[in-house]
Formats: sequence, C-alpha cells, structure tokens
Amino acid sequence: MRPTEATHGAPKRSTSNIDDNKDLKDAYIRYLPLYKAVDSGDLEATKKFLDQHPSALSGSLSADGDTALHIAVLAGHVEIVEELVGHMSAQEIAVKQKFGSTALNFAAVGGVTEIAELLLKKNRELLTITNEYDQIPLVVAALYGHRDLVQYLYEETPKEELDPTNKNHGALLLTACIIDEFYDIALDLVQRYSQLAIAEDTDGDTALRILAQKPSAFSSGTQLETWQWWIYKCIHIHPHNASLNNSGDIEKPREGPTHPKNLTKRALHLLSQIFWKCLTLSVPGVTSIYELKLKHVQAKELLTCVCREVSTIEDENRVQSLVKKPLFDAVKNGLVEFVTDLMKHYPEVLWFYDDKERNIFFVAAAERQEKIFSLIYKMGAKKNYMATHWDKDSNNMLHQAAFLAPSSQLDRVSGAALQMQRELQWFKEVESVVQPKYREMVNNHFKTPRALFTDQHKKLVEQGEQWTKETAESCTVVTALIVTIMFSAVFTAPGGYDEAGVPLYLHRSSFLIFIISDALSLFTSTTSLLMFLGILTSRYREEDFLKDVPTKLMIGLSMLFFSLATMMIAFGVALFIVLHERIAWVSFPIILLASLPVTLFALLQFPLLVEIFFSTYGPGIFDKPKKPWFRSGSTRCVR
Repeated sequence: MRPTEATHGAPKRSTSNIDDNKDLKDAYIRYLPLYKAVDSGDLEATKKFLDQHPSALSGSLSADGDTALHIAVLAGHVEIVEELVGHMSAQEIAVKQKFGSTALNFAAVGGVTEIAELLLKKNRELLTITNEYDQIPLVVAALYGHRDLVQYLYEETPKEELDPTNKNHGALLLTACIIDEFYDIALDLVQRYSQLAIAEDTDGDTALRILAQKPSAFSSGTQLETWQWWIYKCIHIHPHNASLNNSGDIEKPREGPTHPKNLTKRALHLLSQIFWKCLTLSVPGVTSIYELKLKHVQAKELLTCVCREVSTIEDENRVQSLVKKPLFDAVKNGLVEFVTDLMKHYPEVLWFYDDKERNIFFVAAAERQEKIFSLIYKMGAKKNYMATHWDKDSNNMLHQAAFLAPSSQLDRVSGAALQMQRELQWFKEVESVVQPKYREMVNNHFKTPRALFTDQHKKLVEQGEQWTKETAESCTVVTALIVTIMFSAVFTAPGGYDEAGVPLYLHRSSFLIFIISDALSLFTSTTSLLMFLGILTSRYREEDFLKDVPTKLMIGLSMLFFSLATMMIAFGVALFIVLHERIAWVSFPIILLASLPVTLFALLQFPLLVEIFFSTYGPGIFDKPKKPWFRSGSTRCVR
C-alpha cells in the first residue's frame, strides 16, 4: 500500500484543537499555585490568589475538570469551602467535573457533614444531581458508609427521588444501608415505600439477599460472652423504637390511653427505657450491648417488613427467584430468625431445594447449624417427609451429618477430642430422626452413612487422640509432682516433733486442717494421676470420644484442680503454724500469694473443664422438646 493510500481519510488535527490544548495547559500552569494552596488548606494563599485572579474561581485546575471547590471538598478543608462558596453562585456550585461529579458528590465520598451543609445552603438542587453512575449524593454517602452524612442527606433529600416507581436510587440506598448496618434508615425507607422490599438494585441485589449475608444483624449470628448474654436478655427494646419515625401515635396502645392497664403498661415501658438509657450512659460495657440489641431489633423489624411484602407476591416463580438463595444463605449462616420469619409469612419455603436438591434441614445438618436443625422438631408430621429425602448424589440426611463439618464450625469447639465428640453428637441426633432403613442406605459412591462418617473423620480421630494424650502427659507431670510433695509433707510436720516422735502442734485446730488438706491433696492427685495414665494407655475408637474420653479427661482435670487447691491450703496453714507466734504479719501476705497458682489454673483450665462437662452431660446443643417427667391422666390397674 502506498503512503498516500494509507493516510487517506485519516483525521487531520485542526489548528483550533491545538490552540485549545495549549490554552488548557497554560491555564493549568497559571492556576497551579491556587491548586496547591487549596489542596494544602492554606486559606490566606487561596484568598490572595483569588483576589488577583477572580476568574480562577470557576476555572478548571486539573485535567479532570476539577474546580477549586471540587479540590477543597475532596481535601476536606471546611474553611476554604466556606470561603469559596461565599463567592460563587448556585450555578457555579452545581458545575460537574469531567466524570460527572458535583462538589456535593465529592463531599459524599469524603463524608464531612459540615461541607455538605455549606453547599446545600447555596444550592439545594445538588441533592438530585447524579454522577456518571447515575447516583445521587445520598446513595454515594451510603456506599462509602458515612453514617452522619447519610442521616443528614436522608432528611434533606426529596423523598420522591427514592420512589422505586420512578428511579432506582431507593433500592441501591436500601442495600447500601443494610451493608453499612444503618438499619433504622433502611427500615424507615421500606416503611415509606414497601415496593423497595423486593426491588433489585443496580447490582441485582435485594434487601433479603443482603440480610441473609449479615450474621451480625441477628442474635443467632452473634457471639457473646456469658455475662454479655445475661445483660443482652435483660435489655428490652420496643420494636416501635427501631424506626426513625418512633414518635406520635405509634407509641400509644390500641386500647386507648385512658384505660388503667394501658397507662400502667406505658408507664412501665417508659421507666424501662429511662433505666436502660441511664445505665448505658454510665456503664461503657452495657452501652455496646444496648446498641447491639437495638441493631438486632431494627434488623428484625426490617426483615418482617420484607417478608410481609414477599407474601403478597402471587407469582410463585418470582418468589422462588427472590427467596431461594437468601433462604439457603441464611441456613448456612445459622440465622434462625431469618428462616422462621420466612416460614411464618411464606410456609412453602419448607419445600425449597438448593442446587444439590437439598432442603433446609439437609443443609443445616451439613453446615452444623443446630439452631436451624432444631426447627425440625416443631414440624409435626412434616418432619417425616423432610427426613425421607436424598440429594443428587443419593445422600440422605444421615449422609449429610456424616460429612466432616466446615472448619468454621469445628473451630468453635476447643480441642480435637471435643470436636470429634460434637461430630458424634450430630450423627447420633440425625440418626434418631431418619427412618431405620435410611441408616443403611448407600449413596452413589456405595457408602453407608456410618462408612462415610468413618472415612471423613479418620484424620480428626487421630488429632483427637494426639490432643488428648498431649494434655494427659502435661498434666501427669504436675500430678506426679503434687503426689511426691504431699506424701513427703506427712512425715515433715510443721513445728517438728518431740522426743517421742509426736508432732508438737498435734492438738491444735490448725494442724488438723493441715493434715486434712494434705491427705485430700494426696488422694485427689493420685486419682488424677491414675486417670491420666488410663488416658495414655486406652484405645481410641470413634465411639470413645462421645463420653469415655471426655469423662476421663474431666475427672483428671477436676481432681488436679482440687489437689492443687488443697496443696496451697496445706502450705498456707503450715506457714501460719510456724510463723504466727514469731512473725505473724509475714504469713498472711505469703498465704495470699499462695492463692495465685490456684487462680491462674482456674483461669487457664477451668473454662475447658466446664466446656467438657456441658458438652458431655449438659442439655445438649439441640433445642428438642422436653419429655414430661410423668404421664398425666388416669392409670389402669392390671389384675
């Protein structure tokens, strides 16, 4: 191809474009001092430059078309923004830069509420101007998680901008607020526009789907200490206080304010609110728990509103597409409130199946979500239908329990031995639910549930044996040392002996305490030693981890703790006997220090001992219906 043909039709660079680029480059160089002054927050330099070059106020300072106001807002300099806004018109403030963002869009990214207030005082139309992604400033602030700014812009933004029948801003704001845990704003939004409960945002997400992926939004997905749970359960928050609109007639009982019972209820409710508010202000630990409980109540109310809207949909296919994935996400995360609320408003979710043809109880067994699985006991006759099913690989419900639990669930239990015990408890529980013939059913890999359980848990059995033996070996050294000390202490009585070999302080009460403590320590440490030796020499089958191994470990640890405590008592009493007549004040500090090892042992090992006891002999992890102690009604006498 000839050069003339190759260049034929190629666009020519006009002289005007070259001149424009040159002018822009000159403008950048000319306004560079202003850019530096605004970006660094130098107010005096900014004023001085604008006094000399007034046209720079609306000029472009960067290749992206950013004005001085854009740069000041993005840098977060409130004083400079106030100075610039005071000299600009409403139209100049609403200027967009190259990527379609106004100064308020930049303020939404930065999250400075003061800057947003300054901009809106001059031009309220900024609230409805979108960026290049068709997002209003309120949505942008929510996407970046700025709580204070979102609440301010939500109050200022015209509510018709959030109407799902006109635009998609409301759906995106709703999902962003749920992700950011702004449940009060999300709840108010759904209460205003119920259609948002089932609307999809620009990413195809819905409120239901996002809620199912937020375990922290519900109490069943939250991990707290025991004392924190006590406080959590004592806090009472009325659902009406969950929304932003919690004033007016909402708080009034339906029966009317003049009824004495209603007045009493309102008074008690008001006193309860005042009490908890005062307590949260004075005790920092309670404050965080109160805020957590408030979030849970708000999320629960939001979920109820969403489920209520889902129940109004008549198209079954649409309901499945809307509910199916969130339902199984909630099951995997153990959100029992989510599942029960869905079942309450749309009972057909019981018969939904995931991609592997598993119902919610199959998934609960596979994911080791005991709170979800416990719902099967409330199903009545439906329980039999739910249990007599199998997935694509012909795995029944017992096969699901035979698979190894997810690591996230195993890590919740201390030690491999207790993890194996929890796996056996799950298998035994599901085994009691399925029909007897399903216990011997084979899957597509020709594995019965028991054979599959053995294959899946070989490594965990080995780890459980190793963990138990290592624990026993460590404790054996300590118990052997205590046995030696306590045995020799009997023949070295405090105070010495007389010529006949009788202890000098034999008839004192303190000496009796010493002998009893020494004997108890010797006997319990010997028992602990024998128990740990039995752990080291015993066999380790799968079934042994259910009760045998944990019981031996529990007895050994409890005897070790008791022997250590009585040894310290014997030591303190011996010091008291020897020193109380000579240097009495020394014995008491030493006795207090002697309690330190017992305290350390209690802090380090006692939680494990309690966990072993409750996991072995406690009420269990499943919420099963309690059997009555006796059968009511008349009894017949058999002759």
